[in-house]
Amino acid sequence: MPLGLIALAMGAFGIGLTEFVIMGLLPQVARDFAVTEPAAGWLISGYALGVVVGALGLTAATIRLPRKPVLLGLVVLFIAGNVLTALAPDYGIAMTGRVLAALAHGAFFGIGSVVAASLVAPEKRAGAIAIMFTGLTAANVLGVPFGTFLGQQFGWRSTFWVIAGIGVLALVGIAALVPAAKDAPEAISLRRELRAFRSIQVWLSLAVTVLSFGGMFGAFTYITYTLTEVSGFAAGAVPWLLVLFGAGLVAGNWLGGRLADRRLDLSLIAFIAALVVVLMTFALLAGSQVATIVALVLMGALGFGTVPGLQSRVMHYADGAPTLASGANIGAFNIGNALGAWAGGVGISAGLGYTAPVWIGAAISGAGLVVMGLAAVAAHRAGTAVRAPRGAAPATTSTVPVPVV
Repeated sequence: MPLGLIALAMGAFGIGLTEFVIMGLLPQVARDFAVTEPAAGWLISGYALGVVVGALGLTAATIRLPRKPVLLGLVVLFIAGNVLTALAPDYGIAMTGRVLAALAHGAFFGIGSVVAASLVAPEKRAGAIAIMFTGLTAANVLGVPFGTFLGQQFGWRSTFWVIAGIGVLALVGIAALVPAAKDAPEAISLRRELRAFRSIQVWLSLAVTVLSFGGMFGAFTYITYTLTEVSGFAAGAVPWLLVLFGAGLVAGNWLGGRLADRRLDLSLIAFIAALVVVLMTFALLAGSQVATIVALVLMGALGFGTVPGLQSRVMHYADGAPTLASGANIGAFNIGNALGAWAGGVGISAGLGYTAPVWIGAAISGAGLVVMGLAAVAAHRAGTAVRAPRGAAPATTSTVPVPVV
């Protein structure tokens, strides 16, 4: 396995931590800034929208620059955003810090996905992307629960100071292990990259990303309230329950990367359909602690199992111009995040209870399943469906390092 993939996973770990740890700290943040739960949730939606801007704007602005220096600059931006969040005296400054860190997020994963894919053989690209995203899943296995525990014990600001420190370690790792990009800057043009968006399959893939991931995220955004107010868990149990969710993410990421390199569209349909069923079951049985634990693991596995496949699908249909399309798909993931967080907040504000985000998430993911089905049928009829190269072994992620966090 190329050592550069480990470095990219290190960067993904830090970025994943700052994105997701806020869920476990939402009650403390809301109390500190004297805002409502839905208002605190906008720190999640605002981050997600910042990712969209960074994924498109920063990726386009740096398209002709060498990729390694760009990645390093993005990590510096990420560190600065987390320091500002940790120092924030009020809600507005905290939001500014979140958005600043988010600008780095989208471009990092968009450019990083292209770099990861370039380090391996074509038939192993989804697996390579899955390895990079292992850092994101590792952040959820122990990073997010530990960050939540740290915030509960020493205040939520302490968590963001630790995240900034992790960013510094990621900066060193990328500088040491990621090789310089093989492509010369002059070989890449914004006009060529924009041609990728002529493909209807790129747009359909982006829509599937928004809806399928948005459904899972809608349920997850307010999961702390669901666990404590509906399932009856103590607040101190939340960090350890998030470990189970993170374990599901790791399993889903590994399996999703493996299956995507075998049967891309079929695997995506299966993951999204199963996610809809799990979310509906979770909403019905959230009062049962046993059912909630099972649902948490499956929700993480099925929701994140789509990530390597969706990223690989967009890059495939980008027709040789994957950088901006890759960044757009990272933006689409986060549009889904914002959509899910907003819709879940609307359900809570309407007095529908803390299972409302789970029901709403099931509906959003159901819409994603419909779009994915239409995209797969259209690709099959046009003869453009993604197939594993003949005679090539399916990519595996058996060499993915065990997360040590």
